[in-house]
Order: sequence, then structure tokens, then C-alpha cells
Amino acid sequence: MLLKDLRKEVYEMNMELPKNNLVTLTNGNVSGRDTKTDYVVIKPSGVKFEELSVENMVIVNLSGKVIEGKLKPSVDTLSHLVVYRNRKDIFGIVHTHSPYATSFAILNQPLPVYMTSHADQFGETIPVAGYAPPLPLEEVGKTLVRALNDYSKRPKWILKRTKILPAILLRNHGVFCFGESATKALKSAVRIEEIAKTYHFALLRGKPKVLPEKEIKKWYYRYHNIYGQPEKR
Repeated sequence: MLLKDLRKEVYEMNMELPKNNLVTLTNGNVSGRDTKTDYVVIKPSGVKFEELSVENMVIVNLSGKVIEGKLKPSVDTLSHLVVYRNRKDIFGIVHTHSPYATSFAILNQPLPVYMTSHADQFGETIPVAGYAPPLPLEEVGKTLVRALNDYSKRPKWILKRTKILPAILLRNHGVFCFGESATKALKSAVRIEEIAKTYHFALLRGKPKVLPEKEIKKWYYRYHNIYGQPEKR
């Protein structure tokens, strides 16, 4: 079995989707790209989460050819592949229609930095990308790449650390999250839904104010330089 470790990671991150109430039925998907072969592991299309396994994850190359797997890969595979082909720094993608975040996407409303936990992990507004038609299949991926490559509105101090935009709300569609691994992209997806839910309730009660940039920078620095345990090397 090829890419056993990556298969396991992608399987486990897919199973985190229903655990965190980010998906229903067979919706949503997680993929991961191998650093050596550029092969991509992704969940099979239309299979119930309780029927998923490490073994039935599907491996494709960047052209979409199935390298290993008996099932058809996710219908969103080509969207993921377009991103991977254009962004060599991204190794994990998560796609959901999580309700609170998607409600902002439907209204074409980005997620500004209203609270400290948003400043912590992301440090910047989560944008809304334009509407992308489902056919041809490449269009969603192309729309995501355009948004990922638009650095004009992003803080320069974040770009010095990473050029990966952690999440994009795709208008009238849902949420896509990106990272250096499937695990990191999944963490962003969970946090984005939590943020959107909190903002939804806050906006029902009043008009929240965006945190000042100097405060955002402090929280972002603390989270990425002080919080947690040192990574093992």
C-alpha cells in the first residue's frame, strides 16, 4: 500500500469533519499531498464517513490519474489538484459546507478580525472569493488559486512568515482551508467555523469592532512563537 502514513493522516482528518459538525452525510473532503512524489491522497466520492478506511483512500497524481485505489476519488479532486499544481507550498486542503462559515460566503461577507482567537491563529481577514461554476471542473480550483495568489490586501508581516492564506470562503458555495499538511488545514477549518458561529451571534446583538492591527500582531506573535510545546526535530 502506497503512502501509508499520508493515507492514515488524510483518513483521520476526514473523520474529524463529522466529529466537529463540519459536514453532513457524504459532503466535504480532506486531501494531502506527498512531499516526495507529489501524489495526492483524497477520500472517495459519495462514500459514507462510517464506511471510510485508511485502505479506501484514493491516490491520484497531479494530472488526476488514479495511482492506487478501487473507488472513484472525490468529485472535488480536480479543484484540489489545480491548487496543488499552482501552489508548491500547500500540502493539505479541506473543503466543507459548514453552516455558519458558509452563511457568510452566501452573503459575500468576509470574516474580519473581531476577536483575539481569530488574531491568534490567522491574524488577518478571511476573504470571500468570487462565485465559481461547477463545470468545467477546473473553475473552482482556478478561482481558489486567484484568491490564494492575491497578496494585495494581506498584511506584509504575515507574508514574511507564510504566503499560505489559511482559508477562503467561496461565494454561494462553502469553505476551503489550506495548510502545510492535511492536519493543519483541518485545524483551520474547525477554527473558521467556530469564529463564524461566534460572529453570527455577535452580529445579531450589535456591531462588533475590528481589533487594531497592533493588537492583532501581538496576539498572532504570542500564538505562533510562545503558545504550545516546541516541535520535535
